[in-house]
Amino acid sequence: MTRQQYCIANWKMNKTPSEGAKFVNNFKIKDLYNSQVKIILCPPYPTLISVKEELIGGIELGAQNVHFETKGAFTGEVSTSMLKDLSCVWVILGHSERRHVFLEEDEIIQKKLVRVLKDGLHPILCIGETLTERESGKTETVLESQLNSALDGVDSETSNLVIAYEPVWAIGTGRTASLDMIADAHKTVRRILSNLGFNGQEISVLYGGSVNPDNAEELNSIDEIDGFLIGGASLKEDSFYQIYRSFK
Repeated sequence: MTRQQYCIANWKMNKTPSEGAKFVNNFKIKDLYNSQVKIILCPPYPTLISVKEELIGGIELGAQNVHFETKGAFTGEVSTSMLKDLSCVWVILGHSERRHVFLEEDEIIQKKLVRVLKDGLHPILCIGETLTERESGKTETVLESQLNSALDGVDSETSNLVIAYEPVWAIGTGRTASLDMIADAHKTVRRILSNLGFNGQEISVLYGGSVNPDNAEELNSIDEIDGFLIGGASLKEDSFYQIYRSFK
């Protein structure tokens, strides 16, 4: 079974509008030869417009967050309609920084996921365990809880869903889980999805956790991985392109 592959840049709180435009101008002249890999750029909110204006076909735009209400007195938030007006197609939800830094609970992530799907955007749902949970043997329990909560009320036939497995302890730390650990975790995610009524073999499951040009090719050798959600290594055109080239 051939699943869609993804190379996704999560710039987090980096890149001004002018820096984002410069990145795209430098990146889009490279040989983006692999039609099997979907490239998605997820800039911070103020940079969405400048990136949008420079995009070419084959590169899609995503946001790093969204509110679950359509409008209202929610200072500092943005809605799905605002993102769609900027040609956003994708939204990252449930990233570990949203969960652990901003204390975003499973209930909030579920509401956002339902809203995103209802309004025709595509969610990139992030899940993953902490180091303590991993060392306590709770990885599968944590993943099951996060998926069960987030997908509550979601139509199991939806095709607009991408999962990103990100072990929290390997994000921005320079530590990367072993290939066996990553493969096992992805298999676990697919099994949980199937148990919840989804087709776990059809949904693209990505890896995120200190992905860089040095380990991308080895990580891409894992059959269960359908691409990457990339943080720090996506901030430079050359390193992001090297990761893109690791796809076969």
